[in-house]
Amino acid sequence: MDIGDEIRAAEGLETKFCKFERSPVLGQSGTIAGYASLFGAVDQGGDIVEKGAYGDALSRLKAQGVSVKMLWQHDPASPIGIWDDIREDARGLWVSGRLLDAVAKGREARALIEAGAIDGLSIGYRTIKSQRNAQGQRVLREVELWEVSLVTFPMLSQARVDARKAQSSTYESVQDWTRKLQDLRAQLGALR
Repeated sequence: MDIGDEIRAAEGLETKFCKFERSPVLGQSGTIAGYASLFGAVDQGGDIVEKGAYGDALSRLKAQGVSVKMLWQHDPASPIGIWDDIREDARGLWVSGRLLDAVAKGREARALIEAGAIDGLSIGYRTIKSQRNAQGQRVLREVELWEVSLVTFPMLSQARVDARKAQSSTYESVQDWTRKLQDLRAQLGALR
């Protein structure tokens, strides 16, 4: 058992996985966005997250100025980026953030996503309220969200995560266009 397993066990944390529907492509900024959890979907563990299960926890975190962490494979010693936006919508728990290239594991995660080797997200949470439905499945009514990880093996295959190609910064775009214009000027000058 590694230190991450010990911390999760001591805190009573559980994990749920989601799968990318298609191989993500990241832009230079390392932006990634999509669903970390889907409401009403039965995962491979037989659990269902009820709509609104994250709402209270997200409100508490915001009031406390605390952020949900972006981790590598649920390892609390391996943060790899920052979730800029986490919210519930009608479909599930939407996350949007940035992989950090200044962090070795962030660069590794980015390379693995680009190669199609990593295609999942997983939430780390503690159950606050749950109940069993008529089919014996656990319905998570309220959870305390701690982290959202990039992972190898997803549990909730129908959840959609879209790592989207990010736009270059304005500065990079201006530099690109400046270079293109200079090249065109040089080519035109050679034709004279």
